[in-house]
Amino acid sequence: MGVSRTASVLQFKLTKPESSGRRSPKSITSVHSRNSATGEIIMTTPRSNRLDLDHIITRRKFLGTTALSSAALLSGGITSLLWQSASAAGDFDFVEKSIMELQDAMASGQLTSRQLTLGYIDRIHSLNPLLHSVIELNPNAMAIATQLDVERRQGHVRGPLHGIPLLVKDNIATDDQMQTTAGSLAIYGNHVPGDAVIIEQLRAAGAIILGKSNLGEWANFRSNIPVYPLAVGWSARGGDTKNAYDLSYTSWGSSSGSGNGAAANLCTAAIGTETDGSITGPSAVENIVGLKPTLGLVSQEGIIPIAHEQDTAGPMARSVTDVAILLGILQSPWGEVIGHQLPDDYTQFLDPNALDGAVIGRDTRFFDYSYYGSGIPGDELTVAFAENALSVMESLGATVVDVDTGDVFAYNGDEFTALLYEFRAQIADYLATLTHTNMRTLADLIAFNDAHCPQEMPYYGQEVFLLAEMFPGYPNDPAYIAARTHARTASRSGIDSVINSGVDAIVAPHLTNSTGPAVSGYPNLSLPVGIRDSGRPAGMLMYSTFLHEPQLIGFGYALEQALNVRQQPQFLGSIIPIPNADLCDGHQNHGRPHLPHGKIF
Repeated sequence: MGVSRTASVLQFKLTKPESSGRRSPKSITSVHSRNSATGEIIMTTPRSNRLDLDHIITRRKFLGTTALSSAALLSGGITSLLWQSASAAGDFDFVEKSIMELQDAMASGQLTSRQLTLGYIDRIHSLNPLLHSVIELNPNAMAIATQLDVERRQGHVRGPLHGIPLLVKDNIATDDQMQTTAGSLAIYGNHVPGDAVIIEQLRAAGAIILGKSNLGEWANFRSNIPVYPLAVGWSARGGDTKNAYDLSYTSWGSSSGSGNGAAANLCTAAIGTETDGSITGPSAVENIVGLKPTLGLVSQEGIIPIAHEQDTAGPMARSVTDVAILLGILQSPWGEVIGHQLPDDYTQFLDPNALDGAVIGRDTRFFDYSYYGSGIPGDELTVAFAENALSVMESLGATVVDVDTGDVFAYNGDEFTALLYEFRAQIADYLATLTHTNMRTLADLIAFNDAHCPQEMPYYGQEVFLLAEMFPGYPNDPAYIAARTHARTASRSGIDSVINSGVDAIVAPHLTNSTGPAVSGYPNLSLPVGIRDSGRPAGMLMYSTFLHEPQLIGFGYALEQALNVRQQPQFLGSIIPIPNADLCDGHQNHGRPHLPHGKIF
C-alpha cells in the first residue's frame, strides 16, 4: 500500500506489547469451519471465551438456539442481565464508564482489567444472541488482561488504553487466533500477514482486542440490499445486527456491530471503518459518538478495502472524550497528511467553551429530509433535534448561518463509478497478501457466493460485486480518472467554499450528508442529540475541512456537555424478520445491477 506512518506520542511509559498469540495451523477460533471433503460450511458454538471444538452443530440448529436465547432475554431477562453485569467486576459498576473512569478505578485497585474483561464477556454471552454485535471473541483476551494487570502492579502502564477492552470491526486484520473476513465465509481460515497498523498501535497503548464486531458483509459493497433498511448489518458469519434501542429499527451499516457493541456496553469503545457513512450512520442510530477522520490521518494498512481513495478507520464510543483519546492512538499519517503538524493528544481540545464565538453552518439542503435523508419512516422527526442542537449551540455563544455545500447528486454517481473500479483492483491486491485461502480475485468471491448461496445470499445477492467485475482499468482508465476527479473536486469545493467564507464547522441532520465529507476525504463527526418518543435515537453530523478534527472535537464536546442526552439502550420493539430473497433455488437470479442506497459502506 506504500503507507507511511509515525507512532502516536503517548503520555505514558511504553513497555513491550503482549505476544501476538499467533495461531497454529490447527487452530480454529471462529464460529464457522468448512468440511474439507464436502465443502459444507459448519458452525461451532462458543463456550466461555473459547470455542468448543467437539460440539459441531448445523446452521439451522444454531439459529434455533439463538432464537430461543433471544426469546428468553426479551421475556424479562434484560433487567436481570443489566443488574448482574453491573456487579460482575467485583463491587465496581463498569457499565457506561469512560476510559478515564476505568483507568482511575484500575489505578486505585477498585477494578482489575481481568474483572473488566470478564464483565464485558458476560454481557456479550448474554446479549449477543439478541443483538449479533460480535462475530467472535478473542480466546486470549483473559490471558492478555491478566498480563496487563501484572504489568500495572509492577508499575508499568503502556499507555492510555492499558487494560481497556475494545471491539474492532471484522475487516481490520489481527494477527492472533481470530479471523479477519469482512463477515464472509469466502475467506474464512485465511492467515493475515500481520496486525493492521492501527491494531499494533492499540496494543502498544495497552488495549485488549476483545473481539471482532459484526458488520454488513464486505462492508456493504456486495449488493444494493433490496430489503433495506433491513439487513444492512448482516453478514454470513455474524448474522443480522439488531439496533439496541429499538429492535425493529435499522442498525445501519456497515460498522453495525461496532456501533451497538459500544452502545450496549459490550466493550469500552470500538473501532469501525467508513467509505461513506459506515461510522457516522451506525453511531447516529445507536446514540453514540463516531468520528470519520480526514483521509490519511489513520493508516489503511491491514484493513480489507473498498477503496483507498475513501476508506478510513475511526473511533466509535459513548463520549466525545473517549473518541478523542482513541483518535490520538489511531493516528498514523499517510498520503496528503504526511508533513502536516498534528496534535499528540486530542483531549487538549475538550473545551466546554469551544463554541463561544464559533460560526456554525446549517447545511440547508439536508434540513429538507426528503432531499437526502434515510427514507426510513419517522427519521424526518430527527430534523427537529438537529434544529434544537443548533439553538443550544447559539446559547453557548455560536453564530448559526445558513450555508450550502452543493448538490450531492451532482457527484455521487461518479463516486460509485470510481468505487467500482477501485474495489475490483484493490480487493485483489488485498487477497494476494493472504495465505491459507484460494480466493485471489473478485471473480473468485463471486463464484464462492454462487457455490454457497444458502449461506451467503439468503437475503440479498451480489449485484455490486457483479457490476464491479465489469470495471477493469484502475487506475489508468480515462473514465475512472474523470469520475474520481470530478467527485473529489465537487465535494471538496462545496465544503471548502463554506469554510473559507468564515464558517468553522457545518451541521446536517441524522443520516444525511455523509457523502460530501466521505468523497472529499474530510472529517465528519456524528453526535447524539436526543432520543425520540419512539425510543429511537437522533444523531447529528458535524463536518469541516482537511485536518479540522481538533475544532470538531472541541465543538462536539461543548455541545455534548450542554445536551447530556446519552442514555443506555432499552431494547424496545420487536425484531422484524428479514424476507428470504429466494435466490438459491435452481437458476441464480442476481438481480439488475444499479446504484445501491448510499451512505452504508
